[in-house]
Amino acid sequence: MRNLRGRLDVRLSPYLYISPFFVVFAIVGLFPLVYTAYVSFHEWHLIGGQGEFVGWQNYTDVLQQPRFMTALRNTFSIFLLSSVPQLIAAIVIAAVLDANLRAKTFWRMGVLLPYVVAPVAVALIFSRLFADQAGMVNTLLGTVGIEPIRWHADALASHVAIATMVNFRWIGYNTLIFLAAMQAIPRDIYEASVIDGANRFRQFFSVTVPMLRPTMIFVILTSTIGGLQIFDEPRMYDQLGTGGADRQWMTVTMFLYELGWGAQKSFGRAAAVAWILFLIIVVIGLVNFALTRRIASTGQADPGRRQRRAAARAAARTIEKGGRR
Repeated sequence: MRNLRGRLDVRLSPYLYISPFFVVFAIVGLFPLVYTAYVSFHEWHLIGGQGEFVGWQNYTDVLQQPRFMTALRNTFSIFLLSSVPQLIAAIVIAAVLDANLRAKTFWRMGVLLPYVVAPVAVALIFSRLFADQAGMVNTLLGTVGIEPIRWHADALASHVAIATMVNFRWIGYNTLIFLAAMQAIPRDIYEASVIDGANRFRQFFSVTVPMLRPTMIFVILTSTIGGLQIFDEPRMYDQLGTGGADRQWMTVTMFLYELGWGAQKSFGRAAAVAWILFLIIVVIGLVNFALTRRIASTGQADPGRRQRRAAARAAARTIEKGGRR
C-alpha cells in the first residue's frame, strides 16, 4: 500500500502542482472564448436576449457592412504607424540607457512613467494637443509657416495623432524589455568587437541588434496583439466616441462596441466580429511564430561563432601574459 501511494505521488503530484493554472485559464480564458462562439451563431439582442440559431448569418452580415472594412483599414493603419516607430525608438533609447550614464535608475524609471498614466487621461490630453482649431500642435506648426492640419477631419492625420498617443504610452515599456535583453548579452562579445576596431555605431548594428532578434519578435508579437485590439485612445479622441463623422478613425473593437451597444444592439454580430478579430490575430501570431523559429535558429549560430572568437582571443591574451612572466 505504501509503495502504491508512493508511485501515485510521484506520477500525480506534478500534474496537481500545475493544475491551478489550467483551471484558471479554463474559467477566465477558454470559457469566454467558447461562449462568444456560441453567441455568434445566434440572434442575440441586447435587451431581448437569446434568439434563434442563425448559423453563419451574423458573420455574413458583418462582412457585408462597409464600416467593417473601414474599421479594419483604420486598425491596420494605426497599428503600423504606432508599432514601427515604437520599436525603433525603444531599441535606440534602450541602447542609450545601457551605456554608462549617471543616475541610471532615475532615467530607467523615468521612461516607464507614461505607461502608468491611465490611457483615458492620455487620450484626453492628446485630443486637446491635436485640436483642429486651437491645439498646441497646430500652433507650433503655425510658427514655422505650416498650415493647420485637420487632425480630426483627415483620416491619415487622425491616425498619426492616435498613433502618437500609443507610442507615448508604450515606448517606455518596450524600452525596459529591450534593456533587460541587452544586459544579458555577454560583455566579452563587446570586448572582442573593440579589439576588432568596431566603434559604438558598428557594435550596435553588428552585435546588439542581431542578439536582440528573439526579443524583437516577442515585442512585435505583443505589439501586434495590443495594436489590433486598440480601443481606449480612438474612443476618447473626441467627445462623441464614434470614430469620427465618417468613421475615419474607428477601429475594429469600436465597431464591435457599436454593434453590441449601438443602434443595432446585436450581441450575435458583435460576437462574430470578436471571433473574426481573434482569427486575424491567430494568423498573424502564426506568421510571427514561424519567423521566430527561423530567426532564432539562425541567430544561435552567430553568437556561437562570436563567443568562440571571444574565447580564443581571451585564451591568446592569457598565453601572452604567461609568456611575458
